[in-house]
Amino acid sequence: MGSPLQLLLLACSFALAGYAGVRLLADDWFQVALWFVGTAVVHDLVLLPLYAMLDRAAVRASGAVGHRERAVYVRVPATLSGLLLLVWFPLISGRGADHYESTTGLSADGFLTRWLLITALLFGVSALLLVLRLRRAAKDRPPAVH
Repeated sequence: MGSPLQLLLLACSFALAGYAGVRLLADDWFQVALWFVGTAVVHDLVLLPLYAMLDRAAVRASGAVGHRERAVYVRVPATLSGLLLLVWFPLISGRGADHYESTTGLSADGFLTRWLLITALLFGVSALLLVLRLRRAAKDRPPAVH
């Protein structure tokens, strides 16, 4: 059993989620339900096998050297980049540019460039961390006896 504050926060979260659900389903509940079912099906039947296959390929590639834990240096930036792509896809692809500009008054130009730069930065930082880790491991290794 949680503390009273924890229970109060949980109750408030459920109330907010219920309110959002009622508001979301009030206008066109069929389209919203169709969207939820469609995203679940696309995720489970298309995306999950795809990124599981890519992850296995990354693990196999790093496992060939005998260091399977190095796959995390590809997993983390790829996951963060994919999440950014998922959230900002309409603007990255340019499909939601008109709606974005009319709603916010801001230009939708440059989202693709920014996403590519952030992705490059994520992979660059990850590669730098891997190099630092390998150098530290090489220093900690005892010298070979001949």
